[in-house]
Amino acid sequence: MKLVEKISRKFSKHEKQYDSNYEEPVIRCSICTGEQVAGFLNLSTGKFEEVMLIRTSQDLENFQNEYGITGTIKKIY
Repeated sequence: MKLVEKISRKFSKHEKQYDSNYEEPVIRCSICTGEQVAGFLNLSTGKFEEVMLIRTSQDLENFQNEYGITGTIKKIY
């Protein structure tokens, strides 16, 4: 990992936010291809907002760190 990445990670913890009263973090999984996309499900409208493609467990960890999400994330199909 580059020094610049280490420094930016140290100072940019939880820089992105979501409103947990209106949105729920979820992983949308494709039944056909197995593709996984992390994002937020609007609790009132049911609309899914894509944030990032999840290819590895590191991608999922990065998503959780960016938004300060702890615990397991629900999967929807």
